[in-house]
Amino acid sequence: MRRDTRNNLLKTLLGAGLYMLDPLRDRLADRIDEVSERAQDTYENAVDRVSSVSNRLRGRESDTLGNVGWMLLGVGVGVGVGMLLAPASGEETRSNLAGKVHEVGDRVRTRFSSEPRPASGTYGE
Repeated sequence: MRRDTRNNLLKTLLGAGLYMLDPLRDRLADRIDEVSERAQDTYENAVDRVSSVSNRLRGRESDTLGNVGWMLLGVGVGVGVGMLLAPASGEETRSNLAGKVHEVGDRVRTRFSSEPRPASGTYGE
């Protein structure tokens, strides 16, 4: 075979091979885009988490609402366990609990009542 014929045959075979691989190239490009997007999302998520932890450690950010929620959950669990393990009868426990609730309610009402409290201090004598 002459050299020109051999080169033309190789070019044709190479072109046919590339033509057959074209759909595979498109699918690989799509997969690479998906992997790239997933990596970018994971990176952004990690940056947000590290930033949040850093801010909390430095005192710039607080999760007061979450802390209050966890505290209330702990109080609820503690009351429930206390009621289950209490040595008193159910009726006695309920009456004690109702008395405590009324005491707390009275304290809150007196603390936040609309009656003016006497001034304490020397300002405005």
